[in-house]
Amino acid sequence: MQFHTGHRASPAEVRSWERSLPVLAQDLEQAGLGKVEVLVEHHLPLTSKRADVVLAGRNPRTGGPSYVVIELKQWSRAAAWDDDRELVLIDGYPNAPRLHPVAQVRGYCEYLADFAKFLDGQPEAVAGAAYLHNAMAEADVRDLYDYPQDSRGQLFTGARRDEFIEFLRDRLDPNVPGSPYADQLINSAIAPSKQLLAVAADEVQRREQFVLVAEQKLAHSMVLHEVERARSRDSKAVVIVTGGPGSGKSVIALSLLGDLARRGRSVLHATGSRSFTQTLRKVAGQRQPRVQRMFKYFNQFMEAEPNDLDVLILDEAHRIRETSVDRYTKAVLRTDRPQVDELIAAARVPVFLLDQHQVVKPGELGTVDDIRRHAADLGLPVHLIELDAQFRCGGSEEYVEWVQRLLGLSGGGPAEWPGDPAFDVRVADSPEAMESLLRDKIAAGYGARISAGYCWPWSNPRPDQTLVDDVQIGSWARPWNLKGDRKVGDAPPAALWASDPNGFGQVGCIYTAQGFEYDWSGVILGPDLVWRDGRFTTVRDANKDPAFKNRKVTDNSAFDRLVRNTYKVLLTRGMMGTVLYSPDPEARDALHELVTTTG
Repeated sequence: MQFHTGHRASPAEVRSWERSLPVLAQDLEQAGLGKVEVLVEHHLPLTSKRADVVLAGRNPRTGGPSYVVIELKQWSRAAAWDDDRELVLIDGYPNAPRLHPVAQVRGYCEYLADFAKFLDGQPEAVAGAAYLHNAMAEADVRDLYDYPQDSRGQLFTGARRDEFIEFLRDRLDPNVPGSPYADQLINSAIAPSKQLLAVAADEVQRREQFVLVAEQKLAHSMVLHEVERARSRDSKAVVIVTGGPGSGKSVIALSLLGDLARRGRSVLHATGSRSFTQTLRKVAGQRQPRVQRMFKYFNQFMEAEPNDLDVLILDEAHRIRETSVDRYTKAVLRTDRPQVDELIAAARVPVFLLDQHQVVKPGELGTVDDIRRHAADLGLPVHLIELDAQFRCGGSEEYVEWVQRLLGLSGGGPAEWPGDPAFDVRVADSPEAMESLLRDKIAAGYGARISAGYCWPWSNPRPDQTLVDDVQIGSWARPWNLKGDRKVGDAPPAALWASDPNGFGQVGCIYTAQGFEYDWSGVILGPDLVWRDGRFTTVRDANKDPAFKNRKVTDNSAFDRLVRNTYKVLLTRGMMGTVLYSPDPEARDALHELVTTTG
């Protein structure tokens, strides 16, 4: 475990193995399957998930490979949760529903069939079983049988051990060693199957909001051209698409995903943002959850074979890191290999979509120069498309330029807001006034969020599941958005703060706001950005982002650039209007002089 995952097994994992694996071993011996290969804690490719056990051997009926995915549960009792067949409650955890083990193992089977390339076209090769070996009384798990079963998800208990043994004998040949078949699975190229691509094409490509215009269509056509060229000439090329907020980079990315899938080309989408990826999964895979598996993270390609994919679409590529190594990385993969090298290597045509002004975190290296330099070292041609059109902020190029001048990210210095009928800019005199204005917008049917610079501490929820009001300005106080993947009360998980209506009421940070848009955006300019001598200046001591401290950013110019980029991102999330507030009196006075409309 330590060698393969880079960390030691937890005591709970060890106890689980001690209590379940000997039982399975005895069952295999009784079934006469001593030659079957057993893969314990099998890592599913391009994901962090692991299947408890995968049995590998030959199918006695078809003569082809056979893999049985087994989810081992020590439960002796289980019941449906609130009449929801897919969620179950077990002893000792009355308020923590679990996914039905049949649903869990079926998902693992479908994932293997969808991404192990050599299994494409062999639907009979993968089967799944949930084995509750401690459940000896059928009445104690009766509810679980209400959930539908099929060859990729069957339920067995200790009381039905004989049926489990027969199931194994039906899927695995006792006379043929399983090791060659295990090697096939472990060494398989990784790419989405033709069936998954067909599902993705139907799910993604037919959405009318993915209509392309102008340079968007140019970028789309360029990628399609390079894909066909790379296939016909056995060559490789890099495509970079740059554009500011709202220029349509993600529209291009999703349109490409659907179109390439329709053509049967192996394609995946990846980002460096958990919030952004989870929201895309929700949107693009709303009707077909399998499509959600085509959305990955940048750090999931460390083990990808070169050019296994035709295309890898890298959205929000300004979030590429120095390396993919983190505390969960396998020991054998702990190298200094640049993340951009892994991403370029994974596909014949890697497509980078980025905004260089959205590099907001230490260690992010996603710039045109970085990618070009690395491609040049590899001898690869690079095609650059720049998106000039503006679709965010009401299509107001004036507003985006005004923000960049305000923050010192473009020349000319801060200027008076000239006004634009397509976009509204307000300055609030207090956080209460900002919140009141935004609540009025919500009451009128619009969406709204409040975000802020990372200038306040960030607490975990209290034991009673209430949130701590960390963002305090005078008598006004609100909590940050949640950190984790589970909602607390009405507050949505971090990844859905920007898209769930209940996100209003918590203050968003750069990591949950980046990549998203909403109708009205309230932005609190924290004390790390103050107005002095006719311009904004940054204050390092006022910033609480642990990324700056953990990464030991000693270069003040780098800190200054990252903070200004952070506020540029926050100030360009709104589609109809932005409300600004600063607790710094000089900044408020300056903003009032630059913006005549107040809230």
